[in-house]
Amino acid sequence: MDELEIDAVAEVELDDPVLVEGLPGVGHVGSLAVEHLLEELEGDSTLVRRIYSHEFPPQVSVEDGVSELTCAKLHAVTVPDGRDLLLLTGDHQAQTNEGHYVLTDAFLDIAEEFGAGEVYALGGVPTGELIDEYAVVGAVSDESMLESLEDVGVEFREDEPAGGIVGVSGLMLGLGERRGFEAACLMGETSGYLVDPKSARAVLEVLAERLGFDLEYESLDERADEMEDVIGKIQEMEQQQQMDVPTDDDLRYIG
Repeated sequence: MDELEIDAVAEVELDDPVLVEGLPGVGHVGSLAVEHLLEELEGDSTLVRRIYSHEFPPQVSVEDGVSELTCAKLHAVTVPDGRDLLLLTGDHQAQTNEGHYVLTDAFLDIAEEFGAGEVYALGGVPTGELIDEYAVVGAVSDESMLESLEDVGVEFREDEPAGGIVGVSGLMLGLGERRGFEAACLMGETSGYLVDPKSARAVLEVLAERLGFDLEYESLDERADEMEDVIGKIQEMEQQQQMDVPTDDDLRYIG
Protein backbone atom coordinates (compact mmCIF):
# COMPACT_ATOMS: atom_id res chain seq x y z
CA MET A 1 0.00 0.00 0.00
CA ASP A 2 1.21 3.52 -0.80
CA GLU A 3 1.72 6.04 2.01
CA LEU A 4 -1.66 7.59 1.12
CA GLU A 5 -4.46 5.88 -0.76
CA ILE A 6 -7.96 7.19 -1.44
CA ASP A 7 -10.72 4.80 -2.50
CA ALA A 8 -13.49 6.45 -4.52
CA VAL A 9 -16.48 4.48 -3.23
CA ALA A 10 -19.26 6.51 -4.86
CA GLU A 11 -19.94 9.75 -6.71
CA VAL A 12 -22.86 12.00 -5.83
CA GLU A 13 -24.04 15.48 -6.81
CA LEU A 14 -24.18 17.90 -3.89
CA ASP A 15 -25.63 21.39 -3.64
CA ASP A 16 -23.12 23.88 -2.17
CA PRO A 17 -21.84 21.36 0.41
CA VAL A 18 -20.08 22.05 3.70
CA LEU A 19 -17.23 19.88 4.98
CA VAL A 20 -17.73 18.94 8.65
CA GLU A 21 -14.79 17.28 10.40
CA GLY A 22 -15.23 15.14 13.50
CA LEU A 23 -12.11 13.11 14.22
CA PRO A 24 -11.21 11.99 17.77
CA GLY A 25 -9.97 14.67 20.14
CA VAL A 26 -10.64 16.16 23.59
CA GLY A 27 -13.69 14.50 25.14
CA HIS A 28 -14.37 12.88 21.76
CA VAL A 29 -16.68 15.86 21.23
CA GLY A 30 -16.16 16.18 17.47
CA SER A 31 -16.36 12.46 16.74
CA LEU A 32 -19.53 12.08 18.84
CA ALA A 33 -21.12 15.01 17.04
CA VAL A 34 -20.43 13.72 13.53
CA GLU A 35 -21.40 10.17 14.46
CA HIS A 36 -24.73 11.53 15.68
CA LEU A 37 -25.20 13.46 12.44
CA LEU A 38 -24.66 10.25 10.49
CA GLU A 39 -27.04 8.35 12.72
CA GLU A 40 -29.81 10.94 12.37
CA LEU A 41 -29.29 11.53 8.64
CA GLU A 42 -28.49 7.93 7.71
CA GLY A 43 -31.23 7.68 5.10
CA ASP A 44 -29.78 10.62 3.19
CA SER A 45 -26.08 9.71 3.47
CA THR A 46 -23.70 7.92 1.11
CA LEU A 47 -20.16 6.75 1.83
CA VAL A 48 -18.11 8.41 -0.91
CA ARG A 49 -14.43 8.08 0.12
CA ARG A 50 -12.14 5.97 2.28
CA ILE A 51 -8.72 7.45 3.06
CA TYR A 52 -5.93 5.05 4.05
CA SER A 53 -2.55 6.18 5.31
CA HIS A 54 0.65 4.90 6.90
CA GLU A 55 0.09 7.73 9.39
CA PHE A 56 -2.75 5.84 11.04
CA PRO A 57 -1.93 3.25 13.73
CA PRO A 58 -1.06 -0.23 12.39
CA GLN A 59 -4.32 -1.95 13.22
CA VAL A 60 -7.72 -3.04 11.99
CA SER A 61 -11.16 -2.58 13.51
CA VAL A 62 -13.30 -5.69 13.92
CA GLU A 63 -17.10 -5.80 13.72
CA ASP A 64 -19.04 -9.07 13.92
CA GLY A 65 -15.75 -10.88 13.36
CA VAL A 66 -14.91 -9.00 10.14
CA SER A 67 -11.85 -6.76 10.01
CA GLU A 68 -11.39 -3.40 8.31
CA LEU A 69 -8.09 -1.57 7.90
CA THR A 70 -7.96 1.69 9.84
CA CYS A 71 -9.03 4.61 7.67
CA ALA A 72 -10.89 7.91 7.61
CA LYS A 73 -14.25 8.08 5.85
CA LEU A 74 -16.20 10.78 4.08
CA HIS A 75 -19.98 10.55 3.80
CA ALA A 76 -22.02 12.81 1.53
CA VAL A 77 -25.37 13.84 3.02
CA THR A 78 -28.21 15.54 1.21
CA VAL A 79 -30.14 17.71 3.67
CA PRO A 80 -33.73 18.66 2.79
CA ASP A 81 -34.18 22.43 3.09
CA GLY A 82 -30.56 22.85 4.22
CA ARG A 83 -26.94 22.84 3.07
CA ASP A 84 -25.61 19.48 1.89
CA LEU A 85 -22.82 18.02 4.00
CA LEU A 86 -19.56 16.12 3.66
CA LEU A 87 -18.99 14.38 7.00
CA LEU A 88 -15.45 13.33 7.88
CA THR A 89 -15.14 10.56 10.47
CA GLY A 90 -12.51 8.11 11.66
CA ASP A 91 -11.14 6.35 14.71
CA HIS A 92 -7.72 7.99 14.66
CA GLN A 93 -5.73 11.06 13.72
CA ALA A 94 -2.23 11.03 12.26
CA GLN A 95 0.67 10.00 14.46
CA THR A 96 3.19 12.60 13.22
CA ASN A 97 3.24 16.32 12.47
CA GLU A 98 3.89 15.65 8.78
CA GLY A 99 1.00 13.21 8.70
CA HIS A 100 -1.44 15.83 9.97
CA TYR A 101 -0.49 18.10 7.06
CA VAL A 102 -0.65 15.33 4.45
CA LEU A 103 -4.04 14.05 5.59
CA THR A 104 -5.59 17.50 6.00
CA ASP A 105 -4.53 18.42 2.47
CA ALA A 106 -6.10 15.17 1.24
CA PHE A 107 -9.36 15.93 3.05
CA LEU A 108 -9.46 19.43 1.55
CA ASP A 109 -8.69 18.03 -1.91
CA ILE A 110 -11.76 15.81 -1.66
CA ALA A 111 -13.86 18.71 -0.38
CA GLU A 112 -12.86 20.69 -3.47
CA GLU A 113 -13.81 17.77 -5.71
CA PHE A 114 -17.34 17.88 -4.34
CA GLY A 115 -17.57 21.67 -4.60
CA ALA A 116 -17.27 22.58 -0.92
CA GLY A 117 -15.96 26.01 -0.05
CA GLU A 118 -16.79 26.07 3.65
CA VAL A 119 -15.38 23.95 6.49
CA TYR A 120 -16.45 23.34 10.08
CA ALA A 121 -14.06 21.45 12.36
CA LEU A 122 -15.75 20.16 15.52
CA GLY A 123 -13.96 19.48 18.78
CA GLY A 124 -13.67 20.13 22.49
CA VAL A 125 -11.87 22.69 24.62
CA PRO A 126 -10.81 21.37 28.05
CA THR A 127 -11.78 23.16 31.26
CA GLY A 128 -10.08 20.74 33.65
CA GLU A 129 -13.22 20.39 35.74
CA LEU A 130 -16.75 19.02 35.48
CA ILE A 131 -19.22 21.62 34.19
CA ASP A 132 -22.99 22.10 34.03
CA GLU A 133 -23.38 24.81 31.37
CA TYR A 134 -21.76 24.01 28.03
CA ALA A 135 -20.53 27.01 26.05
CA VAL A 136 -19.24 26.66 22.48
CA VAL A 137 -15.97 28.47 21.82
CA GLY A 138 -15.01 29.32 18.26
CA ALA A 139 -12.12 30.24 16.00
CA VAL A 140 -12.34 31.25 12.33
CA SER A 141 -10.02 31.63 9.38
CA ASP A 142 -11.38 35.09 8.54
CA GLU A 143 -12.97 37.76 10.73
CA SER A 144 -15.85 38.09 8.25
CA MET A 145 -17.27 34.88 9.78
CA LEU A 146 -17.35 36.16 13.36
CA GLU A 147 -20.70 37.93 13.39
CA SER A 148 -22.75 35.13 11.84
CA LEU A 149 -21.37 32.63 14.35
CA GLU A 150 -21.83 34.97 17.31
CA ASP A 151 -25.47 35.26 16.23
CA VAL A 152 -25.96 31.51 16.84
CA GLY A 153 -24.25 31.55 20.23
CA VAL A 154 -20.57 30.90 19.53
CA GLU A 155 -18.21 32.65 21.94
CA PHE A 156 -14.90 34.11 20.78
CA ARG A 157 -12.52 34.62 23.69
CA GLU A 158 -9.18 36.37 23.82
CA ASP A 159 -6.27 33.90 23.93
CA GLU A 160 -8.56 30.85 24.07
CA PRO A 161 -8.03 28.04 23.55
CA ALA A 162 -4.68 28.47 25.25
CA GLY A 163 -1.90 27.07 23.09
CA GLY A 164 -4.00 27.20 19.92
CA ILE A 165 -5.70 24.33 18.10
CA VAL A 166 -3.66 21.26 17.19
CA GLY A 167 -4.24 18.38 14.81
CA VAL A 168 -6.59 18.27 11.85
CA SER A 169 -9.04 20.76 13.39
CA GLY A 170 -6.35 23.43 13.59
CA LEU A 171 -5.01 22.71 10.12
CA MET A 172 -8.51 22.89 8.64
CA LEU A 173 -8.37 26.58 9.54
CA GLY A 174 -4.73 27.22 8.68
CA LEU A 175 -4.46 25.25 5.44
CA GLY A 176 -8.10 25.92 4.58
CA GLU A 177 -7.54 29.68 4.66
CA ARG A 178 -4.48 29.38 2.41
CA ARG A 179 -6.53 27.39 -0.09
CA GLY A 180 -9.48 29.77 -0.16
CA PHE A 181 -11.88 27.94 2.17
CA GLU A 182 -13.97 29.71 4.78
CA ALA A 183 -13.16 27.66 7.85
CA ALA A 184 -14.34 27.64 11.46
CA CYS A 185 -13.65 25.47 14.47
CA LEU A 186 -16.49 24.95 16.96
CA MET A 187 -15.27 23.67 20.32
CA GLY A 188 -17.60 22.58 23.09
CA GLU A 189 -16.40 23.12 26.64
CA THR A 190 -15.65 19.79 28.33
CA SER A 191 -13.76 18.57 31.38
CA GLY A 192 -11.36 16.70 29.11
CA TYR A 193 -11.47 13.63 31.36
CA LEU A 194 -14.38 11.70 29.88
CA VAL A 195 -16.31 11.16 26.66
CA ASP A 196 -18.75 14.09 26.66
CA PRO A 197 -22.09 13.73 24.82
CA LYS A 198 -23.48 16.92 26.39
CA SER A 199 -20.68 18.96 24.89
CA ALA A 200 -21.25 17.26 21.51
CA ARG A 201 -24.91 18.26 21.67
CA ALA A 202 -24.02 21.88 22.43
CA VAL A 203 -21.77 21.97 19.34
CA LEU A 204 -24.43 20.31 17.15
CA GLU A 205 -27.11 22.76 18.23
CA VAL A 206 -24.92 25.64 17.08
CA LEU A 207 -23.99 23.93 13.80
CA ALA A 208 -27.61 23.00 13.04
CA GLU A 209 -28.78 26.56 13.55
CA ARG A 210 -25.91 27.95 11.49
CA LEU A 211 -26.51 25.60 8.54
CA GLY A 212 -30.29 25.41 8.77
CA PHE A 213 -31.20 21.80 9.52
CA ASP A 214 -33.13 20.05 12.31
CA LEU A 215 -31.90 17.20 14.51
CA GLU A 216 -33.28 14.92 17.18
CA TYR A 217 -30.99 14.29 20.16
CA GLU A 218 -32.60 11.34 21.95
CA SER A 219 -29.76 8.84 21.43
CA LEU A 220 -27.12 11.44 22.35
CA ASP A 221 -29.06 12.32 25.50
CA GLU A 222 -29.17 8.63 26.44
CA ARG A 223 -25.40 8.47 26.18
CA ALA A 224 -25.19 11.62 28.29
CA ASP A 225 -27.32 9.96 30.98
CA GLU A 226 -24.98 6.96 30.96
CA MET A 227 -21.99 9.26 31.43
CA GLU A 228 -23.79 11.05 34.28
CA ASP A 229 -24.02 7.68 36.05
CA VAL A 230 -20.30 7.15 35.53
CA ILE A 231 -19.51 10.64 36.85
CA GLY A 232 -21.73 10.04 39.87
CA LYS A 233 -19.85 6.85 40.72
CA ILE A 234 -16.50 8.60 40.32
CA GLN A 235 -17.61 11.39 42.65
CA GLU A 236 -18.81 8.84 45.22
CA MET A 237 -15.43 7.11 45.11
CA GLU A 238 -13.60 10.43 45.54
CA GLN A 239 -15.77 11.33 48.52
CA GLN A 240 -15.17 7.92 50.08
CA GLN A 241 -11.42 8.24 49.58
CA GLN A 242 -11.48 11.65 51.29
CA MET A 243 -13.38 10.16 54.23
CA ASP A 244 -10.87 7.31 54.50
CA VAL A 245 -7.81 9.60 54.73
CA PRO A 246 -6.48 9.31 58.31
CA THR A 247 -6.33 12.45 60.46
CA ASP A 248 -3.37 13.47 62.65
CA ASP A 249 -5.19 12.00 65.64
CA ASP A 250 -5.62 8.68 63.84
CA LEU A 251 -1.91 8.56 63.05
CA ARG A 252 -0.94 8.88 66.75
CA TYR A 253 -2.22 5.39 67.39
CA ILE A 254 -0.30 3.71 64.62
CA GLY A 255 2.43 1.59 66.22
